[in-house]
Amino acid sequence: MVCRCIIVDDEPPAIKVLTKYIEAVPQLEICGICRNGFEVLNLLATEKVDLIFLDIQMPKLFGTQLLRILSHPPKVIFTTAHKDFAIEAFELNAVDYLLKPISFERFLKAINKVRQINNALPDNQVSAINFLYFRADRKMVKVFLKEILYLESYRDYVIIHIDKNRELRVKLTLNHVEEMLPENQFLRIHRSYIVSLRKITAFTKTDVEIGRKELPIGKSYANEFLKIIPHGGNLPNGVAER
Repeated sequence: MVCRCIIVDDEPPAIKVLTKYIEAVPQLEICGICRNGFEVLNLLATEKVDLIFLDIQMPKLFGTQLLRILSHPPKVIFTTAHKDFAIEAFELNAVDYLLKPISFERFLKAINKVRQINNALPDNQVSAINFLYFRADRKMVKVFLKEILYLESYRDYVIIHIDKNRELRVKLTLNHVEEMLPENQFLRIHRSYIVSLRKITAFTKTDVEIGRKELPIGKSYANEFLKIIPHGGNLPNGVAER
């Protein structure tokens, strides 16, 4: 199922960034770009819209004012350069509040919230997203999910360990990256590690093996791990219990 989106902003650079981000997610589709609130009202009269990326300070009608006059508004993610409207935005049941400049990672986090709230992007559709972009070395690097072995927290960075002994170091927290990853493909096993479920080759109650790499399972994560990976019985994808 495709989530039909409109961008509402009067600044061309902001429109360009959001357009690029939306086009990078296969389950999102742009069905309109509006530069003020009155254009939105006209568009909503003729188009089915699931999600609005809405700027706040615009000519003629503020984004918050627009949302107040809509009787049955679509889901809204505010995109603004101003922090001052955050409380009002969430009082209006906004899904998220993104501060410009918006990173792609933060954009994806907001999209995940939309999926969780109203299933605009169902789980089976999210799993169809087979790559993510991460900012590293001053550029956006595409990483295919199927190639990720595990992710490691290291100081102020996350190291993404990828097939063929490759690594990508990104300046994010592990919590942030965890929110970007599909839950049915990755699992947090330790405060410092997230593993790809498909890459696990063996495990015990205290550690996980991915190839020749052995990773610890934190005590607070052990119960959840054993719920996902059965302790004995039918193990997924040929995983072996040691």
